[in-house]
Amino acid sequence: MASVLEDPTLERHFKGHKDAVTCTDFNPNRKQLASGSVDMSLMIWNLAPKARAFRFVGHQDVITGLQFSPSGNLVATSSKDRTVRLWTPSMKGESTVFKAHTAPVRSVAFSHDSQRLVTASDDKSVKVWSVHRQCFVYSLNQHTNWVRCARFSPDGRLIASCGDDRTVRLWDTSTKHCINCFTDYGGSATFVDFYSSGTCIASSGADSSLKIWDLRTNKLIQHYQVHSAGINSFSFHPSNNYLISGSSDSTVKILDLLEGRLIYTLHGHKGAVITVSFSRAGDLFASGGADSQVLMWRTNFDTKSYQDVLQQHSRRSTPDPPPHVTDIHPRGPHLHHPQPTAIQISPTVADTQSTDPHVIELGQSVHSTTVSWHNTSTVTQGFIIIVPPSHHTSTCTQTVSVLEERLTLTEDKLKECLLHQSHILSDCLLVCVCVYVNMCVCV
Repeated sequence: MASVLEDPTLERHFKGHKDAVTCTDFNPNRKQLASGSVDMSLMIWNLAPKARAFRFVGHQDVITGLQFSPSGNLVATSSKDRTVRLWTPSMKGESTVFKAHTAPVRSVAFSHDSQRLVTASDDKSVKVWSVHRQCFVYSLNQHTNWVRCARFSPDGRLIASCGDDRTVRLWDTSTKHCINCFTDYGGSATFVDFYSSGTCIASSGADSSLKIWDLRTNKLIQHYQVHSAGINSFSFHPSNNYLISGSSDSTVKILDLLEGRLIYTLHGHKGAVITVSFSRAGDLFASGGADSQVLMWRTNFDTKSYQDVLQQHSRRSTPDPPPHVTDIHPRGPHLHHPQPTAIQISPTVADTQSTDPHVIELGQSVHSTTVSWHNTSTVTQGFIIIVPPSHHTSTCTQTVSVLEERLTLTEDKLKECLLHQSHILSDCLLVCVCVYVNMCVCV
């Protein structure tokens, strides 16, 4: 397997956050990458070359989690300010806000049909919300400490959650009952997510372990101990062949789940890696961390199709150790330690293809109720351009940027009108000629 792999490469970096990056997600339309930060802002990075980036403000405290809706037309964010916001990731900069919990909200995620949101909070509860009505639906309350993360299963019938009570809980969304509880952690359970088939869940811990559980047998089938500090985030590749994890040890690790081994260690960040996420197509992944940077990597290692990989591993359907995700009844959990064969990647060039994008600062719509800073603001064409007190000198530039976009739209409309008018004139001229010819024939 190792011989056919191509090393992942650092594609771009995005600099614009003023503090640690806590969460990232790719738009399913493959045109945008979103990131949230301790600086309380949501950044939307447009992936087209030389495209502007948007900074949205509105939260009053650290943004802890974010996710694009499956259609890509909304971004949900959670915050320590106890609220959840739904944003339109466009120049309008609009958002709606609702108070979600009585304590900081640690994560937010959409159901796969876009109808529901699930949130996890320091108030020890998991809550489910209606996206359309933007209202509370029900609460799940058996955690005994802060809840760090919650996710829907692909079919929406289950919710997995984890937290500082060192448990991973599985909930039935129809009965609202906790149907399973995994407790095999030496510290806080920091992150949880479902395998795309819904048959397994993975969870990570502050004790630096990552575990994969088979929900059909309720057994631990893989256990990785490859980081030297707590794991803050992980993400499944859409093929389910690979998993990336980000840790406070400053590295991103890439695991081959079919082979059951660590294959890459990436050293691009200075300081803790707080968030990692694959794009929906799996060709890209992002990482963000304490160094305020968002790095975008091209995978390259998944050049073989999923079917080819399945064929390659079809002979290995036995439960012999080490167990694999494709094994239905493994004999027992096998602990995977880092091996010397894992490839270390330390990119020496921070970025080879892009310069820092121009950032347009967008606040709340003029009809919204809150803005995150007490500062000077300039209202332009229905936008509030937020200017932090230390950045008053950039007001002109930002205003011009917005007006420039408006001017471009106006020019396009003018061109359309002129073209339409020319067509009308041509039609009129043709009618006149026809009338004149008919008159001549009659005479």
